[in-house]
Amino acid sequence: MIRKQLWLLGLGTTLAMQPAVAQKKTPVTTPKPPTVKAPTKATSGSAKLVEKVTRKGNELVIPYEKYVLPNGLTVVVAEDHSDPLVHVDVTYHVGSAREQIGKSGFAHFFEHMMFQGSDHVGDEQHFKTVTAAGGTLNGSTNRDRTNYYETVPSNQLETALWLEADRMGFLLDAVTQKKFEVQRATVKNERGQNYDNRPYGLAQEQIAKTLYPYGHPYSWLTIGYLEDLDRSDVNDLKNFFLRWYGPNNATLTVGGDVKAAEVVKLAEKYFGPIKRGPEVKEQSLPAPVLNQDRYVSYEDNVRFPMLQMVFPTVPHGHPDEVALDAMAEIIGGGKTSLVYKNLVKAQKAVQAQAYQSNSELAGEFVMLAISYPGKGLDSTQALFRKTLTEFEKTGVTDEQVARFKASTEANVVNSLSSVAGKVSQLAAYQTYEGNPNQLPVEMRRLRAVTKADVQRVYDKYIRGKHAVILSVLPKGQMALAAGKDNYTVSQAGYKAPNYGYEGLKYVKATDTFDRNKQPASGANPVVKVPTIWQDQFDNGLRLIGTKNTEIPTVTMLMTIRGGHRLEQQNRNKAGGSSPHGPNVE
Repeated sequence: MIRKQLWLLGLGTTLAMQPAVAQKKTPVTTPKPPTVKAPTKATSGSAKLVEKVTRKGNELVIPYEKYVLPNGLTVVVAEDHSDPLVHVDVTYHVGSAREQIGKSGFAHFFEHMMFQGSDHVGDEQHFKTVTAAGGTLNGSTNRDRTNYYETVPSNQLETALWLEADRMGFLLDAVTQKKFEVQRATVKNERGQNYDNRPYGLAQEQIAKTLYPYGHPYSWLTIGYLEDLDRSDVNDLKNFFLRWYGPNNATLTVGGDVKAAEVVKLAEKYFGPIKRGPEVKEQSLPAPVLNQDRYVSYEDNVRFPMLQMVFPTVPHGHPDEVALDAMAEIIGGGKTSLVYKNLVKAQKAVQAQAYQSNSELAGEFVMLAISYPGKGLDSTQALFRKTLTEFEKTGVTDEQVARFKASTEANVVNSLSSVAGKVSQLAAYQTYEGNPNQLPVEMRRLRAVTKADVQRVYDKYIRGKHAVILSVLPKGQMALAAGKDNYTVSQAGYKAPNYGYEGLKYVKATDTFDRNKQPASGANPVVKVPTIWQDQFDNGLRLIGTKNTEIPTVTMLMTIRGGHRLEQQNRNKAGGSSPHGPNVE
């Protein structure tokens, strides 16, 4: 569900949801909005216009045009002329879920390699070119996708497309053994910083390999294992790229101060000659089945014990996803939640929360608490179970559901305030749903959820169900674990997947132009200053404002003369004007 925005998150050079298996029970029908037109005509080049979406009235929709190139690349263009900027996103539908036992971490590793230069872009020049143009850039990898993106002035659009196309079609000859070794050391260091040597850093790894069967692509983390990185070589990495990084497994999304026709023309020029990659089929795996509670624990260099209780739920896109989000928010999503009341407010835990996460192949409902030093986690587990029992007795109120809907919709609307937010959302929808216009669908699902839906999903996925229960304990305090470890990973029945790596060949595009030449910049963009209006009330209060119809929100700021300059009139109240005082609730 877009509330969590997990498809935008990942492990990256900084540090993501997806089509689910069809379900029979659907709480709300989701026909395509009437704003979608589906033309089939081709452009003057080779791209085919698949659909065009426009806004009608005040509906919450991101207008766009969608094209497909003959090599399978999907191009989504969203014109937004509010600022002289353009955001370019290339999302490859490959993450750690396309890896296999013994070769983990490849998707994230390749994210690093994609910034190390290509045939026509020198080493580290991608960063230098974008930043020199006044832009920003990055990339990220998660279980299900890898994306690369940059925000640049609109006159740098062609340069951004030139850069992205070069690493899609002309990367592998630039991947040297030396670069491979440097980036392998970088990734190993990243794992040490973010996982092995970070407090509670290995908790999610323990959960993953305990919750999912051996060989399931979610049974390891995106960062991978050090031993897999050590045994891999540069040819393993190149084969991974050849298998998954073809244009037919990618979406190019461009938004901002551009014209769709111009973007398509440039996409045809720079991406069109790149050869289609091997076909990529959708993955579909059954949900994990727990026959009993699985207790696992490990010692860490921490002072406060931590407990996690994880129930398997549903993948992203499942009809029950929104109701599960609401359930998680009510049980443990804030200071009005049951978890906060029973653990934090009651001073039984330092921190505590519950949340629901969904990815392409599976979902998880998590209850997490950090307890006080020396306190056994069996008591924390008892509080979790008491909280769930209380939820069963008290049920769900209309007010709680309404609050969830309002806050979720507000989060969604605010995420669309920037061109980067719009582009990222369109890219994710196309990658995981095959439909960039999924926003109205998700809004209808959100608005249709009821307290009966919330109670139903609790009964279906949580009540009386088994969970993975992880204890993270200070060194030498294993006796504080919530329960005795009772689960060992079994390799029984595992069959390695055949992803089709045999016979892959690197075939470069044949061009009619010189890719060595960086495109020239367009005319310098001009910032359009918004029109300002001013007024004044009879009591002297002055008003100043501007109108913006990009998103349906109103922002208000009241400024009162004060500050340290006026404190000198009463030195006994010095410091009273500081904006960093206690929060008012």
